[in-house]
Amino acid sequence: MRYISTRDIASQYSAAQAITQGLAQDGGLLTPYYIPKLPGKALEDIKAMAYQQRAVYIMKMFLEEFSVKELTDFANAAYGPDKFDSPAVAPVHTVDGNTHCLELWHGPTCAFKDMALQMLPHLLSASLVKTEEEKTACILVATSGDTGKGALEGFKDVPRTKILVFYPKDGVSQVQELQMVTQEGGNVGVAAVVGNFDDAQTGVKKLFSDPAVRKELAGQGYFFSSANSINWGRVLPQLVYYISAYCDLIRDEKITPDQPVNICVPTGNFGNILAAYYALEMGLPIKQLICASNRNNVLTDFLHTGTYDRNRTFYNTMSPSMDILISSNLERLLFALTGDPAEVKGYMEQLAGTGRYQVSEKLREKLKKYFKGYSCDDHTTQQTIRAMYNKHGYLIDTHTAVAFSALEQYRNETGDQAPAIVASTASPFKFCSSVLEALGETNIASGLDALDQLSAKTGQPAPAPLAALRGKEIRFTQVVEKDRMVDAVRSLLG
Repeated sequence: MRYISTRDIASQYSAAQAITQGLAQDGGLLTPYYIPKLPGKALEDIKAMAYQQRAVYIMKMFLEEFSVKELTDFANAAYGPDKFDSPAVAPVHTVDGNTHCLELWHGPTCAFKDMALQMLPHLLSASLVKTEEEKTACILVATSGDTGKGALEGFKDVPRTKILVFYPKDGVSQVQELQMVTQEGGNVGVAAVVGNFDDAQTGVKKLFSDPAVRKELAGQGYFFSSANSINWGRVLPQLVYYISAYCDLIRDEKITPDQPVNICVPTGNFGNILAAYYALEMGLPIKQLICASNRNNVLTDFLHTGTYDRNRTFYNTMSPSMDILISSNLERLLFALTGDPAEVKGYMEQLAGTGRYQVSEKLREKLKKYFKGYSCDDHTTQQTIRAMYNKHGYLIDTHTAVAFSALEQYRNETGDQAPAIVASTASPFKFCSSVLEALGETNIASGLDALDQLSAKTGQPAPAPLAALRGKEIRFTQVVEKDRMVDAVRSLLG
């Protein structure tokens, strides 16, 4: 399996090179030359497997130079009981007869990013050896809330790596910020950026593409890599849980073999739903992909009109991990649907230059075939949380609520009642204030006291990793302007 840039297919890379490098030097995203198909009886074969075995089966198809033993060791270390509080790793909760919630938040940071970021450090460490890279990886991460802690936890004290996370100042929840600024580890750094997530993400990309900064790092024995979903090693593990969820539904006789399902995903950077699209391309019976957005509805508008336009008001919402106007992974989808790097490069140049682009009519028709987009505001988000809890006794976070709202809109619009899998991306305890408000509380405790309040309200215990934040030392207080992010890099590397 070879990997190519979305903007230039002339250069080809091994999987280890793609994972090590993170981002193509031309600014494009490294992506598989082709998407392999699941063998005819694959779903039947793996439905009885544990999650770890499923991960090995699927990832091996993309990682030919990695042995089964290597991947087995990685999967057992990444998804073991010391990391995940559910033996299923990514359990499927049936809400009603045709609605199933894929819980992706049972890992050490209580968010779906753990599903990939517990695996990526193993893949990267092995890739450094396979590529005979002698320098230390300096991993840069821009986060809208969850990726940061997931990456910090995954790469904590991993040899030959240093990791620096940038998050938008005043743009994440209190719990998310506490998770990051109290992070332990000798190779980690955290800095707040004055601006929003797009500013942080743009700044990271500029650092990657700045030859002077790369030369400076090389002189110190470092090279840049990424733990954001621009790195293929982040996207690949996410394919696993969609296929795994489908197999669980077959195993539990909730659906029949080969029965098509709809998949609804709350997403801002498009990586999570992109993984579902790749699963569809592999042969998973997916009828419709439903893209759920909050008030920052740039993806919803794009799927409706074919015009991507980030020139709009940016909103800080109660689902902050989706507060994004530049959806980086959309570039991979454009390449998958066109196969034309020149066309993709043109769109990306327009986006960088004017903040917008209009896709061709041919591409727009392909998008409409696979995707439907819906959005909702904070008021509807809270209504959805309350309705799910009152009707089903099921507690969800703000991002998952956006997805359930989108699914309801889709069903009302189309009448399609096919079985649906909703990706649940975070524990409700990561967003206590908003969830408590949705449940009718008015005097909401501050900080970590809100964990106890939500637990008392619902009778559900706060996840251990969040409860353990109490009393932890705040280690990181650095704040940087968006055009001075290089200062934080220099501070980390000393």
